Amino acid sequence: MPDDNLRHKRGGLYFEGFEVGKVYEHRYTRTVTQMDNMLFSNMTLNPQPLHIDRHYCETETDWGQPLMNSLFTLGLMIGIQVSDTSVGTTVANLGMTDVKFPNPLFEGDTVHCTSEVVSKRESQSRPGTGIVTLHHKAFKQDGKLVAECQRQVMVRMMPK
Repeated sequence: MPDDNLRHKRGGLYFEGFEVGKVYEHRYTRTVTQMDNMLFSNMTLNPQPLHIDRHYCETETDWGQPLMNSLFTLGLMIGIQVSDTSVGTTVANLGMTDVKFPNPLFEGDTVHCTSEVVSKRESQSRPGTGIVTLHHKAFKQDGKLVAECQRQVMVRMMPK
């Protein structure tokens, strides 16, 4: 665990607290529900029956049940790590690359996540901040990988 001086009062790490190669096993887990799938799909105007039509899924798909919306899964994976790494220190998300969903996530599955610090550097354009690249992974209860991505985030440096 990093020195408390390397953490913001809300708990997030300042730039100096990120160690390249460190892997965080995030403390929060989340069981995903039909309501999550319905609300997220409808809020984002996504009428894909793979997410919102159980009868369609049971009779016309390989899965036999609704798949969780992949963008919900991505958002959940990013959200789970916030309290351990970046709450209070994030300036901005700069981008996500290499987003993959190698196995399906279904209603009733429980998600847990890890984050590895891939690299870090001081920002050249914004003094007092640094850019950290994280490799996030989300797994369901049986250990199968359901999502992963590389994410670049701009974080605050420790106050002087």
